[in-house]
Amino acid sequence: MSARYRRVCAKATAYSVINKIFDIAPEVLIGVAVDVVAAKRLDKLYGLAVLTLVIWVCESLFEYLYQVQWRNLAQTVQHDLRVETYAHVQGLDVAYFEDKSAGGLVAVLNDDVNQLERFLDNGANALIQVATSSLLIGAIFFYMAPKVAVWSLAPIPVILVGAFHYQRRAQPLYAAVRAMAGRLSGLLAANLSGITTIKSQTAEAVELARVSRESKAYVDANARAIRVSSAFNPLIRMAVLAGFLATLVIGGRAAVAGELTIGSFGVFVFLTQRLLWPFTKLAETVDLYQRAMASTNRILALLGTKVRAPKGTKVLGEVRGELELRQVTFAYEGRSPLFDGLSLTLPAGKTTALVGSTGSGKSTVAKLLLRFYEPGSGTILLDGEELSGLDATALRRNVGFVGQDLFLFDGTIHDNIAYGAFGEGREAVIRAAKVADAHEFIERLPDGYDTLVGERGMRLSGGQRQRLAIARAVLKDPPIIILDEATSAVDNESERLIQRALDRIAVGRTMLVIAHRLSTIRNADQIYVLERGRIVEAGTHDDLVARAAQYAWLWNVQTGNQREVLET
Repeated sequence: MSARYRRVCAKATAYSVINKIFDIAPEVLIGVAVDVVAAKRLDKLYGLAVLTLVIWVCESLFEYLYQVQWRNLAQTVQHDLRVETYAHVQGLDVAYFEDKSAGGLVAVLNDDVNQLERFLDNGANALIQVATSSLLIGAIFFYMAPKVAVWSLAPIPVILVGAFHYQRRAQPLYAAVRAMAGRLSGLLAANLSGITTIKSQTAEAVELARVSRESKAYVDANARAIRVSSAFNPLIRMAVLAGFLATLVIGGRAAVAGELTIGSFGVFVFLTQRLLWPFTKLAETVDLYQRAMASTNRILALLGTKVRAPKGTKVLGEVRGELELRQVTFAYEGRSPLFDGLSLTLPAGKTTALVGSTGSGKSTVAKLLLRFYEPGSGTILLDGEELSGLDATALRRNVGFVGQDLFLFDGTIHDNIAYGAFGEGREAVIRAAKVADAHEFIERLPDGYDTLVGERGMRLSGGQRQRLAIARAVLKDPPIIILDEATSAVDNESERLIQRALDRIAVGRTMLVIAHRLSTIRNADQIYVLERGRIVEAGTHDDLVARAAQYAWLWNVQTGNQREVLET
């Protein structure tokens, strides 16, 4: 806990304790008032009235103070923990996210953090005040009548033993509840993202059944925890009743025998209720605590995930953009090697294309160049410097990346183009859009560059989204641009416009174009054909077509030259 938290927590605890002292004081004054009235001492009665007024004002003041402190602490911890956890998650390598549900991570960052906030908001103060009242009232009881105090306080050990027993039983149950909440959140997030696919495949009933099953599992997990929680409350009530009856009977007999004044007996009756009744809410408080601890364990587990961030601290000066892979080996975790000695060169200022069948390793090359993954062995060089020694952030600032699964934020077109180049103004954004052949369609939209694109850019066509992503890369103005299937999901007209834009931005830049449509890379300076992690052909488009091998076969298939395909 940081020093800032400790200070706020200490102040909040002090205010809670002082508030409880003033809260208990009126019951003590009632007994004194009874004895004063019995002795017909009106002067003391007026003094008690003034003292009662002061006590009530102070009790209200410190209630306000502790509520402000605890709630501010809860909000601060919630904010700091969420930001710290998000920063940690953001620093994890790409492989981590390929194995995790986005919805599950959102559940930890949002709902689990909120569970801790709820406990700090209410539960922490409740526990402190119960402890304060137990100690204070116990001291008063033993001072006034030790024999009666023993019986009045006897239920407290029973309640505490029950609380610890409940905690042990409830802990795994609430851990299961939080796990089920994460699974349900992950399913809902995935289904909402894929709602178009669900509708197009008329799978609404199937997905509704899946959500219903996961929701029922979450309800059942909660029900098991609730059964344990609910059994704890009646136990406390019976213990409270036993203590109250003991005070009533044993204290009453002592008062009748003259061992206690009537006022003292009244104090015992009032304080016994004040002492023991808050324990009836102990089950609710412990319930909050268990939920908070289950959530905290999930947060700490996420924070405990090792950040395998790329090493290297060297920052390059001016980047020419020459990239080279030398005898690179790589395998995804749990899979057989994809590359076993891959070598290829991307000359500075030239356009290099990678083609090949699905799963041949084309996109993996891009991920290695961006240091989303590290090679098992071999070397990757940028302008003669090993990538492993470079600062990853500085490297990525010099690379523009347009992937096949491009992402647009739920904001305006201007904001999406300017993403990553946040200081650029409207004029620079418009210039980038013109280079990407996006300016015309943007101008035709109702709000132009202030048009909202919707979540993931759903209000735009595939070609429009691609051109915005290219404009974003242009605005960044990097010396290296990587295009991973940038025209894979667009129509012929959009492809033509995108190709025209690519021809503009290729001038003076190192371009890596990963393509499925071979028509988009006809003008590349060098084309590599990748199959099963190996380079099987290399050359220009004309050279490869003339060679009549794998590339020529792919070209003939795409151009519909059936005779040549059959001959091949």
